[in-house]
Amino acid sequence: MQTSTPISTASPRHLAINSMARYRLSALAKTDIASILRTSEERWGQSTRTRYQALLAAAMRRVASRPQDGATVDRSDLSPGLRSFHLRHSRDHGGEAAVANPVHVIFYRKAQSNLVEIVRVRHERMEPSRHLGPVVEP
Repeated sequence: MQTSTPISTASPRHLAINSMARYRLSALAKTDIASILRTSEERWGQSTRTRYQALLAAAMRRVASRPQDGATVDRSDLSPGLRSFHLRHSRDHGGEAAVANPVHVIFYRKAQSNLVEIVRVRHERMEPSRHLGPVVEP
């Protein structure tokens, strides 16, 4: 079976909603996203994978443009400056047909004033303190 390429990761920095707000993916986040999209395609087909990929991209743009948004959660208990954002808060902004029940959480931190680093993307049922792995300090 051929695996499609995940959200474009060719450049370490990705433009978000405006040219001032950017995000980059850690190596672990890239691996997480590739795994999520592969599993989505294997279980539910290409159409669902495409919708979930659009949802992930919309969510990453949202946290890049509004990292302190009310839908985000301070996770400094896990690592200084770490925040989380559940994909359900972006399900109507993916650009494709809505994903009914997104189940992943983006963990991120501000790397610079106009740059957010996506640290991990984990399933909502995974206990973050046990499944985030090494989170590099800012």
